[in-house]
Amino acid sequence: MMSDLKDAKSESAVAVSLSGADDTPVPSGSEIYIDPEMEKRVMAKFDRYMLPQITILPFILFLDRSNIGNAKVFGFEQSLGLVGNQYGNINTIFYASYVVFEIPWVVGMKRWGANIVIPISFVCWSLVTLGTGFVQNYGQTIALRVLLGVFESGLFPGLTFLISTIYSREAQGMRVAFIYLAGALSGAFGGLIAYGIQLMGDRLGLEAWRWLFIIEGCVSVVICGIAWFTLPKNAENAWFLTTEEKELMQRRKQRDIIFKGDDEFSWKYIPMAFKDVHIYIAAMCAFCSSIPLFGFATFLPTILVGMGYTSMQANYLTIPVYFWGSILLFAAAWVSDHFKNRALVAFVAPLAVILGYAIALGTSNAGAGYFAMFLCAGGIYVYNTILYTWIANNLKPDYKRSVGIPLFASLSNVSGTISSQIYPSTDAPRYILGNAISLTMEVVAMTGIGIIFLLLRSRNNKKQKLIDEGVTDNGKDGDKALDFKYIL
Repeated sequence: MMSDLKDAKSESAVAVSLSGADDTPVPSGSEIYIDPEMEKRVMAKFDRYMLPQITILPFILFLDRSNIGNAKVFGFEQSLGLVGNQYGNINTIFYASYVVFEIPWVVGMKRWGANIVIPISFVCWSLVTLGTGFVQNYGQTIALRVLLGVFESGLFPGLTFLISTIYSREAQGMRVAFIYLAGALSGAFGGLIAYGIQLMGDRLGLEAWRWLFIIEGCVSVVICGIAWFTLPKNAENAWFLTTEEKELMQRRKQRDIIFKGDDEFSWKYIPMAFKDVHIYIAAMCAFCSSIPLFGFATFLPTILVGMGYTSMQANYLTIPVYFWGSILLFAAAWVSDHFKNRALVAFVAPLAVILGYAIALGTSNAGAGYFAMFLCAGGIYVYNTILYTWIANNLKPDYKRSVGIPLFASLSNVSGTISSQIYPSTDAPRYILGNAISLTMEVVAMTGIGIIFLLLRSRNNKKQKLIDEGVTDNGKDGDKALDFKYIL
């Protein structure tokens, strides 16, 4: 690998080293020329073309995923004749299908390109959303929710992986934040859209909740179909780059090879991901934090109705809650990137969520409960954004990352099978059980950040000790190799 880097070295006087790019120490002489001004222009170009898509596509996904929460207050359960906890089962089976298909989608994206794999999953889930508007019973709904989970499962880890292949580690937090921004905005606009559709009432013999799925499904098909032509294949072959810019991205990849690795596939990368305890600890944290995340996204209108608001009020009252969450999300992501610190930001974020659920548990006052939802939104999205970024920062090479990120995501998404069950209608109006479980999970998630920090710091310290002793190779590959420094 080092010989490849030396061959690519430029004769120019100006050079940017790996240690300067990623805070990762490498032996001297491993420098590749990158014109810093041109690099800034190219990264700005990626931002210009990529960030709108990184926001819009997950926005559509979250709308299609969470609209069942809005449909519930429209009479979804009564219309389909659901009984007991069948509504919760519909959500459970949706998240269960995530667990199986996330890794194949992301590995396929690395193999065949984001411009092919992601649009296929997008268009398919849009058609499933559209079809949900015509279901007639519990069985049909279960079948479509399974398919929705299958086709949606690759989006979040796929986009996170794509970001990790384009941007330097210290710049990824703000970009991943756009994915979670989409989630927050979809909650806000989802409530607004649902409110408008609810005002439509029945049309052409179809209830308002059916029109919610039909309209959003039709819009999704069109927007997601366009992504086939607008998403780049990968960082080095993006359609919007000039020949000179593609060459720069190739040199940049060589410069960052210590983090990204090369494109040569080896089966060893798969067990490398499955054997890394770091991924499982992070997945445990994400599992815990995703229970309140999924519960919040799916049941916020239901929780507000339980506080005494009408179903119509519940839909539009979600809007300012999600906007507040978006503001804090970007503020925290900027701090995390600027100070190159993931652990501290991720550790602090759950405090707001814990306080929010504590207030919701401690009082039946509608105003206090509504304020508590602002606190929850202010921490839920921040924590998950930073944790996702942190795991992507610390896996090498790309092929291990293409397995590790969806493995992490699939394990954490098992939580959806729990979050969909913790707000049963029998627990109305206070929903003590769901709020108490969400609070407890946030406490565990916060504790887990400390464990990850200690693990990664220990790995860095052991590597540094070997370097100080003059060791040049510890016999390990990927991020466990001596030349890789974990970002904390």
